[in-house]
Amino acid sequence: MAPAPSDATLPLHRPESVLPLGGPAVDDGDGVPTVERVVSRRWGKPESWTLASYEKDGGYEALKKALSMQPGQLVDEVKRSNLRGRGGAGFPTGMKWSFIPKDNPKPRYLCVNADESEPGTFKDRYILDNDPHSLVEGAAIAAYAIGAHRAYVYVRGELQRQADRLEAAIREATAAGHLGPKVMGSDFALEIHVHRGAGAYICGEETALLESLEGKRGWPRLKPPFPAVVGLFGSPTVVNNVETLANVPQIISKGADWFAKLGTEKSGGTRLVCVSGHVKRPGVYEISMKTTIRQIVEQLCGGPEGGRKVKAVIPGGSSAPVLSASELDVACEFEALKNAGTMAGSGGIIVMDESTCLVRALWRIAKFYAEESCGQCTPCREGTPWQEGLLHKLESGRGTSRDIDDLLSVASAICPFPPMGLGNTICALGDAAALPVHSFLKRFRPEFEAHAKEHRCPFDAPWGASSEAYAGGVELRRRWS
Repeated sequence: MAPAPSDATLPLHRPESVLPLGGPAVDDGDGVPTVERVVSRRWGKPESWTLASYEKDGGYEALKKALSMQPGQLVDEVKRSNLRGRGGAGFPTGMKWSFIPKDNPKPRYLCVNADESEPGTFKDRYILDNDPHSLVEGAAIAAYAIGAHRAYVYVRGELQRQADRLEAAIREATAAGHLGPKVMGSDFALEIHVHRGAGAYICGEETALLESLEGKRGWPRLKPPFPAVVGLFGSPTVVNNVETLANVPQIISKGADWFAKLGTEKSGGTRLVCVSGHVKRPGVYEISMKTTIRQIVEQLCGGPEGGRKVKAVIPGGSSAPVLSASELDVACEFEALKNAGTMAGSGGIIVMDESTCLVRALWRIAKFYAEESCGQCTPCREGTPWQEGLLHKLESGRGTSRDIDDLLSVASAICPFPPMGLGNTICALGDAAALPVHSFLKRFRPEFEAHAKEHRCPFDAPWGASSEAYAGGVELRRRWS
């Protein structure tokens, strides 16, 4: 698959027709819904990550306004905006804030999940790279709304430059009085700390993140109790995603009604999606919730190279159920994708054209989840490597039709499907590992059967590797043959 772009000037909307950065909206006349930039509106400006640049564009005015309001008013405003979490689950943000108990005497905490590790997802790092002060301001408003005086940003360990820029932004904001013992001269005090993770995917799960912050092994907790009641250090805690909080300053500045109207009935605002795989223009795009997957793939990203046709699309990071080419006329919105039997997830759109071996693609996904399982739950600990081994057996030409049945049986033991959300594990990693297996087999089973019948992979060796080197897989062959 094509790598994520490394340049800071991203293909926001459509590269050939994008307005100057900071312009109000984009409408290129090709049927793609108009989008008013919210999160990415400042990307590409000179030194956009600095306080001077941020304040020049009205930065921290939303925090000043928020401090003149009551915390309950802020929670209600975010509720009315229909802002939903952008980290995967799509839970209403204002509702999550409202779950903090008002009569609990313990300190309250805000945790920001910047542990962006879902394969196919690379949007939050661009926020940290290009506009870290939008996160700092959003976190400050959220902390004031829930009554937290200390916030932690848990950053994926590999994102070194992004963590450095965030720490620099926090220092700038503190020196300017936007953070500290008297935020903007008020009686509200707030400290924000950056914690760098060690590369564990499981720590993106909110309770595993809290365990890691406490210095423990990153194992998810049983729920209930939920973090809003018993979270960090046993205290009420809200965990929000980077993109989620980066929307908050604009909601407070321009109002909940404005933000809600940008989206759909149940999902306010715009969305960042990150497109990778077989498209001509991969990258991060800020889109309207009404934009369809097909419009993103074929119009914004130019479709596959060489005139090849789209074969399959994963719409929300590698854990989201795959869609076939005939199912792409669905809006990139939480409820619409749920009704289509998949999910919006983390916004990672992975495109595979007709040259892709889907057995091989699913094997690689299964290998990731087998490696990242924390091992706490038996179905996940035992089931994820079993899935990987069966898929490798099929891909290397040693599989049978019975192996395909076994693969579906193992996936069902981890997480029955449909519907989603019936997993037999403490956290959703088991679901994340099983849902791709269910969906690939549901939509593309004949390709799996062809591997078993022909005792070989009908496609070319992947990524330039020789057939002999690929077919080796010595360790797995020894374990599963």
